[in-house]
Amino acid sequence: MLLDFFPSRRLTWYLAKTFTVRILAVLVMLVLVLMMLDLLSTTGDILAVQSNGQADLLRYVSLRVPQLVARFLPYSVLLATIITLATLNQNSEVTAMKASGLSAHQILAPLLLTALIVAGLSFTFNERIVTRATATLKVWEDNDFGPVPPAADTRTNVYLTEGHNVLMARLVQGTGAATIMSDVTFYARDEGGMITSQIRGSRASFADPGWAIANPRVFEVGAARASEPRGPLVVAPGLTPSQVSVREADPDAEPLSQLSESITALKAADRRTAELEAKWWHKISGPLSAVLMPLLGAVAGFGLARSGHLFARAVIGMALGFAYFVVDNAALALGSFGGYPPLLAAWAPFLLFLLVGETVLIRTEE
Repeated sequence: MLLDFFPSRRLTWYLAKTFTVRILAVLVMLVLVLMMLDLLSTTGDILAVQSNGQADLLRYVSLRVPQLVARFLPYSVLLATIITLATLNQNSEVTAMKASGLSAHQILAPLLLTALIVAGLSFTFNERIVTRATATLKVWEDNDFGPVPPAADTRTNVYLTEGHNVLMARLVQGTGAATIMSDVTFYARDEGGMITSQIRGSRASFADPGWAIANPRVFEVGAARASEPRGPLVVAPGLTPSQVSVREADPDAEPLSQLSESITALKAADRRTAELEAKWWHKISGPLSAVLMPLLGAVAGFGLARSGHLFARAVIGMALGFAYFVVDNAALALGSFGGYPPLLAAWAPFLLFLLVGETVLIRTEE
């Protein structure tokens, strides 16, 4: 009975193959155009580093392309749906299929199956490749595209508090007592939150207790006086390496398993995790958005092509697809500051537009 939902094997293969070719063609076109535009704005920053050259540009492309593929794959599925169905409709192939007794859902079944496979591949691609590329690229960008020392655990732009005081580091490497901070700034503040002194240094290491800042440069705000002590200064005695290791998680650079561990660690440290939980769920619902695209763009494939409304139907299908992405981003934004529960923020747009797509298809074609 399940196989009755699909048309014949030959027709299913024909529709799936046509749809797959369109998806790949649109995706390649989008990625190439966007990558060229990205390089126009980034090449100067990369080559501004004296040691960088063509190899570094190619490295940037290899790290940026996976991000573009992950971001624009659902758009490619939407555009491929509209192109495929509009072409079939214009060539009267949809009319022939409906005349043979196929329903609109049966015509869409091969496209939905293809989109489901694309969603599975997208999820695997995001988890295995995109997260690693994003983590590497962010560290490189935060280091102004300069050489980044290899480390097992490298973090950038770390912000830590010890009572009223604040310790900031541009780069943190290592774990435990071997933790090393680079480009460090320590702000000593009074009970009212006003800065009393600022200490800058090129490097800080764990002094048990506290952190020894090498080559310190001290500026006392009240006296408006700067000084450079000869030896290292020890600051933040209450800040331990374990507290440094509890970092703000980056959901775009962490796979599901690692993000789950980060959320657990942040909860144990009484940190807010609503945004991370919403992103955790969106790692699943995001790739599945590809399954919605054939349903939302289906309006472009039905109706009489000679009626002159084919273009209007294509625009409606495109509008429905892009409306989903707008609502999806808005729901994630609301979930990030607690307006929605994380589960609702990630899944509500998907379920809403699933019902919208089904309603439009049933009311117009079934």
